[in-house]
Amino acid sequence: MHIEYDQENDTAYVCLVARIADGAAVRQVAVETPGGEADLTLDFDQSGRLLGIEVIGARAALPAELLSREAPRA
Repeated sequence: MHIEYDQENDTAYVCLVARIADGAAVRQVAVETPGGEADLTLDFDQSGRLLGIEVIGARAALPAELLSREAPRA
């Protein structure tokens, strides 16, 4: 698992697999967080496995220590 955080736009992507190939995320499910301070989009593959989570309003939804980690280099 790794997290990419865009501080300027307050968005994060939590990747649950080592790499998501182009076109692998075939289904997206939008979820609103309690209180409506952030929006989540869950990315699933063809088999229904959760690949990653896009978080808009990341500071409101994720612990600060996750957002302060340096993203791993590809």
